[in-house]
Formats: sequence, C-alpha cells, structure tokens
Amino acid sequence: MTQRIHRPIDTPSRSGLTRDQLWEADDKGLIKCWEIGRERAGKFPELAQRCLAGELPVLGWKGGVSRSLKKRDKFGSLKYLAQWQGLRGEDLDVDLGQERTLTCSRTQMSVIFTPDRTKYFNQSADAEAQDSQVC
Repeated sequence: MTQRIHRPIDTPSRSGLTRDQLWEADDKGLIKCWEIGRERAGKFPELAQRCLAGELPVLGWKGGVSRSLKKRDKFGSLKYLAQWQGLRGEDLDVDLGQERTLTCSRTQMSVIFTPDRTKYFNQSADAEAQDSQVC
C-alpha cells in the first residue's frame, strides 16, 4: 500500500464533503490543504509568486519561515508542504511516510517536512527557550 498522495493540478476542487471526509480520510487532509493553496494563489498572486521563487512564507501550518534563526533548520508539517505546492500551481505530491527538505530562498533556512508531528511541536518549546537565552 502506497502512502503517496498525488493529484494533478487540473483536478477540480472537491465539494460537498464532511469534515471527516476532508480532514480524517487516508490523505490526512493534504488534499484539502492543497486545494486551499490553489484558491489562495488566485486571491493572493504575490504570495504565489513568492512560493514560486522558492520562499517558504508563513502560512497556516508549521513550516514557514519569517526570519533566519541561529539553528539553520527546523521541522514543518506535510500540510504546509501540500498548501505550498497548491500555491505554486503544482501537482499535489506528498508521501505520508517520508520526510522532505526544502530551503527557503529568502532566509536560507532549511525546513524538514515530516509526518512526525512530535518533531515540529517539540521544536516550538526549544525555539522559545533559545530565544529567551538570546535576550
């Protein structure tokens, strides 16, 4: 059984689905995130252009970067990756069992998009501790 979630960019957005069908199905909500990214690309073309330029802007999911940090890498959600692909006008192509690393063209921060939620939830506390030590 493959864990890869793939949808061509020209696939119409789904409608009439329940919350469970959107967020709790086998795709773990990645298709909905990608559909939201496609919609946002139309509403916010400057955001889409930044994504196309290789930036990883702050979105609604963990994974975006607003500035460089001392630690040059961080973890992000596969939901972020799916939305980012939608913003770029790309096919949805995410493997639920694999990590994928991208580097933000603006900040040079590397983000490891992971299916392991504990990695990106745990880093929030670590980052806050590091920031408080800097002050």
